[in-house]
Amino acid sequence: MGKIYSFLVLAALVTALRAEPTWQTNLEAAKAQAKKENKALLLDFTGSDWCGYCIKLNAAVFNKPEFAKFAEKNLVLVELDYPHGKKLPADVKKQNDKLQSKFNIEGFPTIMVMSADGKELGRLVGYEGDNVTQYIKRLEKFLPKDVKKSPEGPAKS
Repeated sequence: MGKIYSFLVLAALVTALRAEPTWQTNLEAAKAQAKKENKALLLDFTGSDWCGYCIKLNAAVFNKPEFAKFAEKNLVLVELDYPHGKKLPADVKKQNDKLQSKFNIEGFPTIMVMSADGKELGRLVGYEGDNVTQYIKRLEKFLPKDVKKSPEGPAKS
């Protein structure tokens, strides 16, 4: 019995320590947070329940502790979902449809990095199989110089 209890406590601790990034669904609220925290925005245009490459990107990059640490220091994350099987709240669906049209999103996943005031800084379309470290390096190229670039602090030039 003691071994089972120890295992359950250890499993609970590992789960609690696992970093999971927080994704918002309201772009305007995310912009306000990004301004307040001097961070860039990362918009994830995704088909979370049907897009194979979106699912792979989540598993290989967004759900990794390294990405969570990078995002915590540099980004406010916004998920703009276009699911087939689950129903979004009406206001979220309306916002997402408007943003898909505004930014001419034609494929999923499309990852857009924006300044806190809404200026597009860069985008990645599709997912080519990068691991988390490679993907972070690609995202860092879009970050403004006044935004921290690595978990350890500003990148050195």
